[in-house]
Amino acid sequence: MANNRPLILISNDDGFQAKGISALIRFLRPIGDIVVVSPDVARSGYATALTIKSPLHYSKVRQEVGLTVYKCTGTPTDCVKLALSTILTRTPDLVIGGINHGDNSGVNVHYSGTMGIVIEGAINNIPSIGFSLCNYTQDADFDPCGPYVKKIVTQVMENGLPAMTCLNVNFPDTPDLKGIKICSQAKTQWVKEYEPFNHPFGETFYWMAGYMENLDPENTGNDAWALANGYVAIVTAKVDLTDYTLNEKMTQWDWSLSENKDN
Repeated sequence: MANNRPLILISNDDGFQAKGISALIRFLRPIGDIVVVSPDVARSGYATALTIKSPLHYSKVRQEVGLTVYKCTGTPTDCVKLALSTILTRTPDLVIGGINHGDNSGVNVHYSGTMGIVIEGAINNIPSIGFSLCNYTQDADFDPCGPYVKKIVTQVMENGLPAMTCLNVNFPDTPDLKGIKICSQAKTQWVKEYEPFNHPFGETFYWMAGYMENLDPENTGNDAWALANGYVAIVTAKVDLTDYTLNEKMTQWDWSLSENKDN
């Protein structure tokens, strides 16, 4: 008999043993069959990085009815590529990243391995969603996210997403979520990113530190505001980064090359 349940591919950047991905599996098992292909160790901040100079390996670590879990030696994006090209026997109905331990709002979308997962899904024209909780601790409480994860996934399955488009969903770290806001990406940047330290042998080395600064704090329509005020923030993200307005303006620039006519 054919299996008519949706197939959901899940990955993350915190590793296959992280509490966030376990919570995501628990939330989504009633909705569809799940295949997890996740890094064997934490690989946060890898964005859409690929492994190109060393071989990849994956192995099965869990098998149950409706759930198969693999760990992989590659990056989050490697995991999705390997799943789509080698592991899965059919195209998944959804690609899901998370639930990430930490904030992926604002400019973090460009650094996030969680979003690398769903961008790869979108490139392959599969509806894709990244989920993140604004709590970096290993034992973060993901339970308040559960009803919203189920609702968002169900809505995407019913309504679909445009080609080459995915969702970046962030949860504030509070048990009292106020609801969902459809947002723009906040204008943010990281400042004081590296902390210098003196090596005992005289060299200076650097440790990543810093904090994210909101450059538009009065904007009540962006994800930074929504999260600060207790709302689940959903931002739509497109694979196509073309600035079409600037493209049009640049067609009016003078592109002729001046020639040196001195003989």
